[in-house]
Amino acid sequence: MRLLAHRDLFTVMPRAMDMTTPSRDPALPEPQPSSILSLHDGDTLSLVAGLVRGGYGYNGQYPGPRLLVMRGSTVFVHFENRIDQPTTIHWHGVRVDNAYDGTEDPVPVGGTFTYRVHFPDAGVFWYHSHVNESEQVGLGLLGNIIVTDSAPRVNQQVALAIQDISIDPYGGHALMGRFGDSFPHYSLSIHRGAVVRFLVTNASNARTYNLSFGDAPIKIVASDLGAFEHETIVPSVLIAPAERYTIDVRFTKSVVLTNRVQALNHWLGVFAPEVDTLGAVRVDSAPAVPDYAASFGRLEHRYELAAYRQYLDRPVDHRLNLEMRLATISNMLTGASVPVEVNDGMPAMNRMMTPRDVTWILRDPDTGAENMDIQWRFKAGTVAKVRIYNDAIGPHPMAHPIHVHGQRMLLLSRNGVPNDNLVWKDTILIPAGEADDILLDLSNPGRWMLHCHIAEHRAAGMMMMFTVD
Repeated sequence: MRLLAHRDLFTVMPRAMDMTTPSRDPALPEPQPSSILSLHDGDTLSLVAGLVRGGYGYNGQYPGPRLLVMRGSTVFVHFENRIDQPTTIHWHGVRVDNAYDGTEDPVPVGGTFTYRVHFPDAGVFWYHSHVNESEQVGLGLLGNIIVTDSAPRVNQQVALAIQDISIDPYGGHALMGRFGDSFPHYSLSIHRGAVVRFLVTNASNARTYNLSFGDAPIKIVASDLGAFEHETIVPSVLIAPAERYTIDVRFTKSVVLTNRVQALNHWLGVFAPEVDTLGAVRVDSAPAVPDYAASFGRLEHRYELAAYRQYLDRPVDHRLNLEMRLATISNMLTGASVPVEVNDGMPAMNRMMTPRDVTWILRDPDTGAENMDIQWRFKAGTVAKVRIYNDAIGPHPMAHPIHVHGQRMLLLSRNGVPNDNLVWKDTILIPAGEADDILLDLSNPGRWMLHCHIAEHRAAGMMMMFTVD
């Protein structure tokens, strides 16, 4: 692995600024914390994307207003674009009508658009720009949506949108995506024995987190669009860009919220522990009331997804390979491949890479079509089994969070091993070297996107379209 050291044995001069940081003019308002807005069926929300000091914000807030909605509701969002470039709002994970998905023609500077957003599923969702995401989402255009159908048995519910912040305005970062160099610090004060439900969204461009609350056990309840078949107790939660997890934690003492990974150092060719402190939970001596210890220890089981296991033995309908093609500097990425990246292990190389040098590829091996040349068609109301293989032999294998618009999907199996805990997802992390079978539930007519949610990978080509008639 030490043969890879040449990758970072130089200082990269930026080719051009690809990220125009909004003015830090003191006349601009400071971004405000998220407000909480409860929306009811038929309500209209005014949402304005505008300039704030050092970035962007929805209604002057970073993240934007947190929306609380009951499942089955329909709301109208009157959007106005007051930033310095075209933008849209994508309702990530929400199975909206195709015309309101946020992939339509961008709203021009000074323009407006009214979105009709229907919420058929309970879960944790988020809204964000779908134009120049590396810049616009990285600088603040994001917000959470919590869609509920019942009240949880917890002492407190907290929505956490985790995003590493990059202050480096230079470079392409098309190799691994733009990793931030700092984290906002979260703080929570609670009573002893309190059960807290965390609704966690990974809003980072590229970073996958492994979250833990000290040695406190974590109960995984749900992800993306719904509940797991079986609640489980785990020591930590792996969450890729754009994924969401609903987790319950019972606190008996003060702990630190951390991201703990085995980080790759390309310079030395080794893995080493890396710990990022993201926040702290302070527990006082007063007992929490009511005491939910019994319900926290009880693991719920649900069986409504069991019928979908019949598709484990069904033939594959379509296949996708995840690959990468190099152009001008391919000689710098020869040698041994490392099939994982959870940190920016070679920042100089990553910083200089642009879509002129790297093309990230979704390839249909049955037709040879790649990226936007892929044109799959389905009938509404059907399901399709798709096998996604992440090539581990190429010049830079790494995991990809694959996101589907307008539909929902189940991870049926990994490398032929059946998944024993199904959950509805819109974003699934596909590790390098794995062949994962995905079941697409194609219930929503329209022309839709499927892409890697590492923003710089999508910008470097890793997206395709499919049509549901």
